[in-house]
Amino acid sequence: MATVLNRLATLGRPAPLPGFERIQRSWEPEHERWSARILPGEYFVTRSDEVVTTVLGSCISACVRDPTVRVGGMNHFMLPEDTTSGRSSWLDPQAGLATRYGSFAMESLINDLLKCGARKERLEVKLFGGGNILSALTDIGARNIEFARSFLRLERLAVSAEDVGDVFPRRVVYFPASGRVLVRRLKSLDRQEIVNEERRHMAKMGERPAGNDVELFD
Repeated sequence: MATVLNRLATLGRPAPLPGFERIQRSWEPEHERWSARILPGEYFVTRSDEVVTTVLGSCISACVRDPTVRVGGMNHFMLPEDTTSGRSSWLDPQAGLATRYGSFAMESLINDLLKCGARKERLEVKLFGGGNILSALTDIGARNIEFARSFLRLERLAVSAEDVGDVFPRRVVYFPASGRVLVRRLKSLDRQEIVNEERRHMAKMGERPAGNDVELFD
């Protein structure tokens, strides 16, 4: 019976918006919806009644939607490791690389929502992640939280809900059509895999330049 239901669900798979074809998507029986799973450095936008999921350690995810036109999405990002002595503010001129990475992640998500008919003044924003799980380094999670909140204040976008900080990783399931979010705080058993994934992502960030050619538009 389950196999039959899965086959029927496959027939109703919503087409991804242009540019998001490479994002991994699968049928999720628990929520009876298609699910897009995003990794560090990725984001996903949808008009359909599907879910967006990710697992966060020190990274941050912003879940953003326009409830009027029912379009929404999620990103997953972290700032590069702070190599400036004693400096943690993303607004510091010497932290320009971090600013570009964070701004690119936020602006890319918001701009794609606006292209789909969203209005900036209607955007509903929720923040998750930023756990202090990379204990050998500075508290990157706290820096990610600081950046996200500061960016949203500068853009005059209010945070309607958040679950950030502390010392544990999280699994986030976002329903853009309704704005509902499910957050599961993960056990220490899952921590090392998440730490390893974030370290691989930081290494990749050091190998390529940050995007800096995106600007918010109204």
